[in-house]
Amino acid sequence: MWIVCSVAVLLLLVSLPYWLPARVTALRMWLFARINGPDGIPVPGPLVSVEEYRAVYAHPAADGRSKGAALSDLFWYWLSPGAHLHQEHLEPGPRYDEVARTTRRILAMRHADTADLMAKILDRVAWRETGLVRLRDLAMPVWAEYAHELVFGRPCTPGARDLIVAHATDVVDALKCTRLRHMDRRDALTRYVVAHLAQCPHPRPDGFTDLEFALYLQGVFFTTTVVQMSDATAHLGMALAAHPDVQERLAAEPDGPLMGYVLEETMRLYPLFGIAHRITGADIRVNARTTIPAGSVLCFSYPEYHRAGFPSPDAFRPERWATLSTRDAHHIPFGITANRPCPARGVAPTALRAVLRRMLHTWELATSAGHTRSLPSRGPVLLSPRGAPVSAWRRRGALTWLRVRDRWEDVWRSVVQLVLGTYMVRDARRQALCRRHFASTVRG
Repeated sequence: MWIVCSVAVLLLLVSLPYWLPARVTALRMWLFARINGPDGIPVPGPLVSVEEYRAVYAHPAADGRSKGAALSDLFWYWLSPGAHLHQEHLEPGPRYDEVARTTRRILAMRHADTADLMAKILDRVAWRETGLVRLRDLAMPVWAEYAHELVFGRPCTPGARDLIVAHATDVVDALKCTRLRHMDRRDALTRYVVAHLAQCPHPRPDGFTDLEFALYLQGVFFTTTVVQMSDATAHLGMALAAHPDVQERLAAEPDGPLMGYVLEETMRLYPLFGIAHRITGADIRVNARTTIPAGSVLCFSYPEYHRAGFPSPDAFRPERWATLSTRDAHHIPFGITANRPCPARGVAPTALRAVLRRMLHTWELATSAGHTRSLPSRGPVLLSPRGAPVSAWRRRGALTWLRVRDRWEDVWRSVVQLVLGTYMVRDARRQALCRRHFASTVRG
């Protein structure tokens, strides 16, 4: 009998990587939905079809961002300090307009100048890593340097880069529920930005104090820019590592149309935004049968929309964009121009192209790890110097080890995400950063 029990336990343990992460993830989402309350109308969903998605997203009444949504407490908690000054979380009005203008001014740069800046940054960072690495960790210092150049107009010191990387890493790890927040790392960067505001060549938004300007810069550039661009780099590298045929064709002709197709297909499959929520400021007439009342919380699902209407939607097929127009496809990687678009939509593709060219010039990428939109694994790949002979058995051995490691990391990581995510959602509800902010504004 004990032999049967021992074999059963052994089989259970061996099978854990194949079923436990998905079950724990489903449980985490179930708990989040209940802890955070029945807040949100899914789009697309029963009230808004895929075909109506763009029209509702672009509707001028879908303009609220924070006030009136329980979800906002959670996002403010993850992005603090300064979530009340972050462009993406400001309510519509004069302050949002002023902040958006400031962001556009800071990001205003010709494509050629962006490419030159990225080349200089990549020369300074001097990528030399080989072997098994995490792409997000590899990319983070590059985008920290980029954000610093945008804000201060000069290269950053190694110490400043470390501050930015530590802050951005802390934010993204909390967002993915793999670690709790470390506010000391975030506050250290705030102090650095405040101390160096005199070196910032950009005019501040009207009426902003030193601290408010620092928190705005930290939130938009040292948080969102660094985190999103690092994740985008990791997704691009992972997609090419898993598709060596596409990788080799792109490495041979990095300035051809395939580069654009790869960028679009990667952002289609792995959009940087999961759910974008908006609070309706007035009724929205969707169709003859449906009107969404004012004060509703719309939860726009980028992954679901980006897969709708595509043949083989889960397949990585960059060539599909040779005959597709982004205007006609279900594809809005940077939002919609008519309503709170991503301010980096003009500069981000150029900067990513420069980074991807350098990656492909430097390395051959391979992976056997899983690739998901949230990418809590930080993008594990095997880097080999491009053009250098690599032993086939060493390559197979490294990729076999990576596959085993990734599956077992999924086991413990899913449990960690369940525990830490549940705690942070509860703590965010308790602190109620968004609700308290708007309550104090009303009292004031």
